[in-house]
Amino acid sequence: MKYFLLGGVLALASTAAAQRPASPAQNAATVKLPGSLSMPTLPTPRQLYPGLFEAVQLNRVYADNKTFVDVLPTAPPAEIVAAYERQRSQPGFDLKTFVGQYFKPPVAATDVYRSNVQAGIRAHLDTLWTVLRRPGQAEAAQYSSLLPLPRPYLVPGGRFREIYYWDSYFTMLGLRQAGRTALLRDMVANFAYLIDRYGHVPNGSRTYYLTRSQPPFFALMVQLLAQAEGPGSQAVQQFRPQLKLEYAYWTSGGDKLQPGTAAGRTVRMPGGEPLSRYWDDSDQPREESYREDVEAAKKSKQPAPVFNRNVRAAAASGWDFSSRWFVPGKGLETIRTTSLVPVDLNCLLLTLEQTLGTAARQAGDSTEAKQFRQAGQARAAAIRKYCWDAKAGFYVDYDLPQRRPSPVHTLAGAFPLAFGVATPDQAKKVASHLQNEFLRPGGLLTTTNPSGQQWDAPNAWAPLEYLSIVGLRRYQQTALADTVAHRWTRLNVRVFNQTGKLLEKYNVENTGLLAGGGEYPLQDGFGWTNGVLLTLLNEEKKAVK
Repeated sequence: MKYFLLGGVLALASTAAAQRPASPAQNAATVKLPGSLSMPTLPTPRQLYPGLFEAVQLNRVYADNKTFVDVLPTAPPAEIVAAYERQRSQPGFDLKTFVGQYFKPPVAATDVYRSNVQAGIRAHLDTLWTVLRRPGQAEAAQYSSLLPLPRPYLVPGGRFREIYYWDSYFTMLGLRQAGRTALLRDMVANFAYLIDRYGHVPNGSRTYYLTRSQPPFFALMVQLLAQAEGPGSQAVQQFRPQLKLEYAYWTSGGDKLQPGTAAGRTVRMPGGEPLSRYWDDSDQPREESYREDVEAAKKSKQPAPVFNRNVRAAAASGWDFSSRWFVPGKGLETIRTTSLVPVDLNCLLLTLEQTLGTAARQAGDSTEAKQFRQAGQARAAAIRKYCWDAKAGFYVDYDLPQRRPSPVHTLAGAFPLAFGVATPDQAKKVASHLQNEFLRPGGLLTTTNPSGQQWDAPNAWAPLEYLSIVGLRRYQQTALADTVAHRWTRLNVRVFNQTGKLLEKYNVENTGLLAGGGEYPLQDGFGWTNGVLLTLLNEEKKAVK
């Protein structure tokens, strides 16, 4: 059976295993985890430039709020703030001129790179590994928001000038295909470094991202590295400590909750089962989207801290933003991310538990191996119990306050196929929904709701296309998987031939139009698109032979 590159530990779990009876739910909380760590805190741009920060962001000195949080100052922050306080009330003071005097804006490599369309898509992909590569740094530049990483790494491209968590796994798929195993190992080592230093992988390698993570793909990264290095790889054992820290970040504290309640990232389901949700430790407006959050909060009936937390949790999900997180039929002002138990997140934590079980077994720790095996079985059973909407025949998020599956259908419903949670009958029903509701000329829609948000119709994204294809193939839905892969690669290649670019997202409904929505212009580069495209092109090439 062909499972693509999710391989390793995940490929060992058959669809039959998904039907095994689960251990009691409390088994998931019996795994011994590292104690709480005292992690370093670093000042963010808002903390470095009080008053000035708010003025710059609210007055849109830069068209994109992310620009200011990535700038480098030409003088110490205290000196700049003092100068601002002295000058701002003087006649003729111009904020934009002041900022231009004291700060250097960032430049993205993709702003100056020009592709050679005539050389073809594969040559372009190979070149981009160099364009998007950044050297490791022992220390970041003084007063920079950039977090140092000891080894070289790849950025997504465009305004995304730093490493991003879940993006990087799909970029690494391309490194594996390109035979760049050394850089793949460097990337994994950088994520291990972040976990050791901060207790989790931040959303991105910036100080203003430290209060949240993103979909936890570290276990899959380690699996991918082990596959790339081949027999004898010690990757799973080497990164076992960081895998355990990652698990603690997402699951600790759940055993203290009452059924039907949540705290931070942990949830205790109505039946007592522990699952997880997306969360951000801050309830302030996001610094990189400060003006947008301040203005949006004014339109919401939620208290500003509650609204901000839900917005930040959606950013932690990677789906920022989508009607997935809204009251059905309503807009961003109703965002309620923290009220939902996400089906995709818990599938990812399942593979983390499976990977830790394998690591324990390899280390000869049969007790811990059993504990993680039981935890994984309990989580898989809970996903099936709470996230399967039997009436609709589709996997969805679970609405904790309403105590029922969410009525919103999204491509996150394909994750239980990719990670072997679904039963064979459930997989057939999910595939039918994907065929009838989501399939369009360019691939699979993210959701079927044309809300204007970037993680909704008519847009599609490489990571979701890839995992949907993997899931369909895992359950022998080969014809549909091949159709999705073919339509997606043809769209990517056609847009490249027309524009010379590979983009972060695509319009799969009207393939003659570029994707829209979101808080910023369409970005090119683009790390995860490159990695998924190269993987699918190589799979297609093998299938033809």
